[in-house]
Parts: sequence; structure tokens; C-alpha cells
Amino acid sequence: MDIAILIIALLFVAFVALGAYATVKAVGAAKRGVDRTVAQARRAVEDTTLRARQIAQPGPQGQLAELRLSLRTSMRATQDVLRAGRHEDASLAEAQGLFERLSTHGRELDDELRRLEREPDRTSLAARLPDLRERTHQIIGHADSLRWAAQDRAQRFADDDLSTLGTQIDIETGALRHWKPATSAAASAAATPSGASASPGASESSSASGSASRSGSPSASGPAPASPSSPTPTWPDVSQPGAASQEPPPAITARDPREQRAPYPWEKAARRPESTT
Repeated sequence: MDIAILIIALLFVAFVALGAYATVKAVGAAKRGVDRTVAQARRAVEDTTLRARQIAQPGPQGQLAELRLSLRTSMRATQDVLRAGRHEDASLAEAQGLFERLSTHGRELDDELRRLEREPDRTSLAARLPDLRERTHQIIGHADSLRWAAQDRAQRFADDDLSTLGTQIDIETGALRHWKPATSAAASAAATPSGASASPGASESSSASGSASRSGSPSASGPAPASPSSPTPTWPDVSQPGAASQEPPPAITARDPREQRAPYPWEKAARRPESTT
């Protein structure tokens, strides 16, 4: 009984711990989702504000808004490309590390530009604009280089994979159309003229029959061949189709000694015994 109670208590503690862990994970995921949504909303609001300030405030204030907007757009695009390609290409890890170092300089520049937006002395602000613009373009150039290199690498891999896939598809389609060579051979045979399609065996047989007929007919000028006194036995030609119908030559058998033969003239007739009556 005590063991059953202990097991039930352990199961209850395990379920409570598992429920607490699941609750913490769910709360953390929800919090990260909320933070991500808030960050995206804040970023969208800041971008909209910078675009409006760029148009509504000409002069150094508008140029600062333009620099900030260009910097944020380039850095965000490069970050998205590297994060998307890092899961598929492990070699982008080093590029990701370099971008993190570049992001540090970008954030410092963005904070400085944000502070200068509230600068009341426009003369000193205009004097610092060339240096700020050069730094911004330098960071943007480095970010664009990383982004374009990652995109070119991904495009290269896609082209190679597509080329390999096309080769494999060509091989498979050729294997599926295995009847194509036979069809081509039949078409070429049908296109051959009937006169040229005669087999050499037929011509040889016709020439052989012609020569046999010529040799079998006696010549008009030459003497007729002498016929032999006794027919010579011949063996059937098994190569000819009618070999089975030919009869074999008669076999030579010895005479049966018991068979009665006609007496020769010089032999004397046997005398009959005289009757005693």
C-alpha cells in the first residue's frame, strides 16, 4: 500500500513539473512573439517617420533622415539574407560573424545620427554632414558586398543543381523512351527500296539454281556422257529440305545357305533308290 502511494505521489510530482516546464516554454515563446511584433511595429513607425521627415524637412535634418533610412534598410536586408542562408550553407557563418562586427559600427552611427537630429545648431551640423555621409556610405557598401556575395553564392548553387537535375531528367527520359531506336530502325527499313532489300542468300540460291540447270542440260556441240553400267549408290543429303523423303540405298546381304539354288550343268543328279518290289 505504501509503495502504491509513493508511486502515485511521484507521478503527481512528475506531471506538475512537466506542466510547469510546458507553461514556462509557452510563456517564453509568447513573450518572444510579442517582443518581435513590438520591434517590427516600432521599426515600421521609425521608418515611416524618417521618410516623412526626409520629405517634410529640407536641409541638414532631412539629409540626416535620408542617411539613417539608407543605413537601416541596407543593414536589415543583409541581415535577412545571411540569416536565411546560414541554415542551408554552413560557410556563411564567417560572413555572419563579420556582419555582426559591422552591425556594431552601424548601430553606433545610427545612434549618433539620431542624436544629431535634435541638434539646434544647423551650421555645425552641416559641417559634419560630409564625414557622416562618408561613414554611412562605407558601412552600406560593406553590407551590400556581403549581401550580394551571399546572393550570388546561392544563385550559383541553384544553377548547378538545376543543371545536374536537367542532365538526370534527360537520362531518365531517354530510358523511358527505350523504344525510340527500334522505331527508327523500322522506319529506315521501310524507307529502303524493294529492289535493294533483296537478301544476298536469295541471289546466291538463284545463281546456284541457274548454274545447276545450265550444267544439267547437255551441250549441243559436246558428246553425251556415257551412262554407267550399274547405278552408284548415293547417301541422302541431310542439308536439303527433302532429305527425309529420299530412300536409302539397298543393303548388301549374304545369301541364305538353306535357300535352294538352281543346279549347275556339270553337277550329277542324285540317283533314286531302286524299289524291291
